[in-house]
Amino acid sequence: MARPDPTPRRQRQRHPAPVAAMLAAALALAGCASTHGLAPATAPRDADSLAAARSIGAGAPSDAAFPTQDWWTAFGDPQLDALVAEALAGTPRLDAADARTRQAQAQAGLADALRKPTLGASAQETGVQLPETLAPPPLGGSFNASTVLMLDFKYAPDLWGGKRAKYEAAIGQARAAQADAQAARLALSSNVATAYIALAHAFDLLDVANQEQARASQLSRLSAQRVKAGLDNQLQLRQSESAISAARQQAQAAQRQVDALRNALAALLGQGPDRGLAIERPHLRATTPAVPAVLPSELLGHRPDVVAARWRVQAASRGIDAAKATFKPSVNLNAIVGLASAGLSDLFSSEALLGFGGPAISLPIFDGGGLRSQLAKSDADYDLAVAAYNQALVRALQEVADALQAQRSLDAQLASGTQARDAAQSAWRIASDRYHAGLGTQLDVLAAQRPLLQLDQQLAALHAQRLQAAVDLDRALGGGVALPPADAFAAPDASGPDSTPIDNDIAKAPTP
Repeated sequence: MARPDPTPRRQRQRHPAPVAAMLAAALALAGCASTHGLAPATAPRDADSLAAARSIGAGAPSDAAFPTQDWWTAFGDPQLDALVAEALAGTPRLDAADARTRQAQAQAGLADALRKPTLGASAQETGVQLPETLAPPPLGGSFNASTVLMLDFKYAPDLWGGKRAKYEAAIGQARAAQADAQAARLALSSNVATAYIALAHAFDLLDVANQEQARASQLSRLSAQRVKAGLDNQLQLRQSESAISAARQQAQAAQRQVDALRNALAALLGQGPDRGLAIERPHLRATTPAVPAVLPSELLGHRPDVVAARWRVQAASRGIDAAKATFKPSVNLNAIVGLASAGLSDLFSSEALLGFGGPAISLPIFDGGGLRSQLAKSDADYDLAVAAYNQALVRALQEVADALQAQRSLDAQLASGTQARDAAQSAWRIASDRYHAGLGTQLDVLAAQRPLLQLDQQLAALHAQRLQAAVDLDRALGGGVALPPADAFAAPDASGPDSTPIDNDIAKAPTP
């Protein structure tokens, strides 16, 4: 006769039916927390839908290339090249941008860590002595020690891809931070070039003031000769002396502007004002405006601010997926394996084995609307990112068109201004010669001298504006910055429900 198995029936039979039933019930109850009616309200615009060909001439045949990384070298000034290189070597502004990039990369690493299992180890030595007033001997009145060694394993499978979505959202933010860092470098180099052009303009104004002072001094000497000869009175002499003082004041104002711009350049380099004293007069040459004959989508794909905005749209899109995953059941696996004994001699025996573990299923049923509110917030975050991206597209095309049209207009103004200045120079010479010969008056000379000064100042301003328009165009075209590679934060290959590939095309507007 067979002996009965002393193991309880409950322990002998392990059917998956209870687990399956729990999972089925969880899926049924998950419908209590619904995503119905929640969705983003906007979508990224297609860059090619923004008409710009007639304004920027992108439809015309052109073999022009995008600006290079050292676009400022086109101005042909070695001192400018050295100043930009010094600025890009490191300033507080760039240090902050780089720190934000590292911060975003670390955040992506934290999001990736949450997708993986964890294993921890612990060792503990404890002791307890109960008083005999609470427990009789031998339990009470004696000291009992125990030693415990444990391994703790935890893993929550990403059944619905929510954790991977958070990871990819963090990747998108890290890529956006990298593009922002490149945008900061472009802005810094552009600001250095802008201040350098303003310095060149200040030197030009100083030349104009000195030339005006020379003309006024020449007129004053002639007036003094005529007064001595009895041909003029003291009025004409005092008028010429007044013109000298006015020109000297203009020269002093121009020199003050030179000093201030040298200080500004030193600050852009991250240095003290003494650094600006070593900056000499600029020698810049004009550049020829050109825009590559490409569609706006490719044109804008070179701008770091637009690329950063695209990554933020993609990150927000994955944030929506992560929020939706929280509406579904989750499974957590937990296991503890260890050794426990009252003495070290028995710690590694088979009787000291300690084990605990199993799966746990959790699901949202009623949460007071918290999950729906979180999803609504994620939808709003996506709409904000899309609005910022769409606005970046419009602003980028506007900046390209403004810079290109400014260059064309300024070229025409410079040609007209040069002709007017040549005519004014001839008129001043004729008036001066007639006055010297006694055929004209000092008023004729002053009347001819005044527009000459104004035209010299206008031409100096137009030259500076023309150089600045070239800087604006290079910046609007992206400045040739090195954008982060698409696989800089590529997710590891995996199998299973969390192996959805990441969109690595940074020039493509992501969609939810």
